[in-house]
Amino acid sequence: MDKRRIDDSVELLCQKGCKALWADIDLMDRGHVLPELADLEPEERAEVLREIKSIMAVYKGSCSL
Repeated sequence: MDKRRIDDSVELLCQKGCKALWADIDLMDRGHVLPELADLEPEERAEVLREIKSIMAVYKGSCSL
C-alpha cells in the first residue's frame, strides 16, 4: 500500500466539501469506485474510505459541529 497515494486521495476528496464527501462515503459504502480513486488498488481505496470516515466522524452525519 502506498501511504502517500492514500493521503493525497483523502486530501483530494476532502477538498470537495462536507456534503460531497458524505455523498462519496455513501457511494463507496455501496461498492462504487469514485473516479478520483480509480487508479488505487482495492485495499488502498478501502483505506481511503476508513480515513475519510474517521475524519467525518466528528460531524456525525451532518455538515455542522
